[in-house]
Amino acid sequence: MSYETDEEKVEAIKKWWKENGLSVVAGTVLGLGAISGWQAWIDYHQSVAGEASSAFEQLLSSAPTEKSEVIVKQAAALTDDFGSTTYAKLSGLVTAKALYQAGDAAAAMTALQDVIADAPDPAFASIAALRLARIQVAENQFDAAAATIAAHDHSPAFAGEFAAVRGDLAVGRGDFAAARAAYEQALAQDCGLAPLVRLKRDNLPPARS
Repeated sequence: MSYETDEEKVEAIKKWWKENGLSVVAGTVLGLGAISGWQAWIDYHQSVAGEASSAFEQLLSSAPTEKSEVIVKQAAALTDDFGSTTYAKLSGLVTAKALYQAGDAAAAMTALQDVIADAPDPAFASIAALRLARIQVAENQFDAAAATIAAHDHSPAFAGEFAAVRGDLAVGRGDFAAARAAYEQALAQDCGLAPLVRLKRDNLPPARS
C-alpha cells in the first residue's frame, strides 16, 4: 500500500521526468519519424507499382501489333525503370512470346531462361518453365525439354500442365503409350487446357494389342 501524498506524487513525477524525459521525447520523435518514414515508403512503392502497371499495360497492348523488336525495347525499358517489381518479370514472358511468334525460338528460350533464373517465387518459375518446355518440344529439343520438366515439375498446382507437356514430349519421341498415360494424368489433374489435351489423347494412334 502506498501512502504518498499528492505533493510527493508530483515530486516523484518531476524527478522521473528529469531523469527520463529526454529519452521519452527522443523515442517519441523517432517513433513518429519511423511512422512517417514507413508511410513515405508505402506511398513511394505504391507510386512505383502504379507506374509499372501502366507500363506493363502499354506493353500488353503493343504486343499483338508491334514487331518483336519494339516489344523487346519496351520490356527492357520497363525492366530498367521498374526492375524490382513483378511487372518486370512478367514483361519477360511477354517478350518471349513475341520473339517466338516472330520466329526467333532461340531468343524466346533465352528470355524464358532469364525469367526462370530471376523468378520471384517457384510458381512464377513454373509458368516460365512450362512455356520453355513447350518451345523445346516444338523445336525437337527433347532432352532439353525433359530436363526443364524434371527441374520444375514439383508443384501440385501445375501438375496437370506439366503432365500435358510430358505427353507432348512423348509424342515427339514416338512413345504413344507414354503420351496417352501422361495425357490421362493431365486430365485427372484438372489441367487448364483439358479440351486440347483430350483432343490430343483421342488423336493418338491406337494402342497395339
